[in-house]
Amino acid sequence: MKEELNMPDHGPEQSTSGVYLLFAHEPYYPGPGTQEINTTVVAADSLLHPHVRQPDGVRIHDLLTTGRQPGEIVPLATLTHELNGGADWPRIGDWQGVTLDLLDLAHAGRCDALRLGLPELARALLCTGPHGLVRVLDATADDVVTCGSAERAVVLDEVGALLAAVAAEQPFWSGGSLLPALGRLTGGR
Repeated sequence: MKEELNMPDHGPEQSTSGVYLLFAHEPYYPGPGTQEINTTVVAADSLLHPHVRQPDGVRIHDLLTTGRQPGEIVPLATLTHELNGGADWPRIGDWQGVTLDLLDLAHAGRCDALRLGLPELARALLCTGPHGLVRVLDATADDVVTCGSAERAVVLDEVGALLAAVAAEQPFWSGGSLLPALGRLTGGR
């Protein structure tokens, strides 16, 4: 008997393929003399990989793909914002464990990933919700500069351009033996 997953009703919106999850993580260096990697982008379907803790990955996949546009890159912070500032994460799943599993998948070559070494401000903007503000001290002008959704959109556009260039050569591989998406488990909405 399959476990029934009680998910919030998203109404008539449908799950969209070709969506990507962007998440920041502890920096690492892939090899000697290489740039720090502190952010990773994976195809949403990588959340359905059997080496990702389940049913958390399936639930996050449903949240990530419902009502999105093909090619959309969704930062983890956006999902947190949509989940009542993170208060509703316990109903969905262990996002920390899932992102660690995704990072392990990417390291092991079990899925494709875009590994990024984002500058501090860009990373901070992507780790802030869609309406959040990041304040930066401009030491030369002795002034505080506030960055928000417009600057975040620019960073997402830049990441999107990199992703499009990589995906143009070969579509992102989500991994093998993927589990069914939630919509397919429940017969749709």
